[in-house]
Amino acid sequence: MNGDVTLLTGPPGAGKTTVAELVATKAAKPMVHLTTDLYYRAIRTGFVAPYLPGAQRQNEVVIGAIVATVREYARGGYDVVVDGILGPWFLDPFRAAAARDDLALSYVVLRPDLETTLARAKQRAGNELKDVTAITGLHNAFADLGDLEKHAIDTTYLDTERTATEVRRAAASTQYRLG
Repeated sequence: MNGDVTLLTGPPGAGKTTVAELVATKAAKPMVHLTTDLYYRAIRTGFVAPYLPGAQRQNEVVIGAIVATVREYARGGYDVVVDGILGPWFLDPFRAAAARDDLALSYVVLRPDLETTLARAKQRAGNELKDVTAITGLHNAFADLGDLEKHAIDTTYLDTERTATEVRRAAASTQYRLG
């Protein structure tokens, strides 16, 4: 039996990785947590920041590698939560894989307001993205999701545990499924 796939996304600082870790660690059945950052960080030479215009080809390759990994885990019976900046522009390869392998695919967007997003991003450790202009641009990219608006959860006033609960609820409902 195939596992279910949840794409957990939103702007930098939205809490994707922290929430995905909670969701995966406290799952009722076997679950894998994939973070897209690791796929980008694997590029040692020739890396282009994924939000820059020159990163298109790199991003396509990285998304292909993520989709292949997701498929293998899900076909092996694991539920998979993928956290990363997976805007609507990246959904087609995931949709194609879900259709090909008959996988349940949910799309959940964590979307705190810009002020909260910037405050959270400023507190991030290490080499995580903290550039205000880049974060604001990525926040704006999730501001109007069109037909996918129903996939957004306002997490401005939610703590990590409450957000994880909301993500679990979303993944269990059909409202967040991509057809």
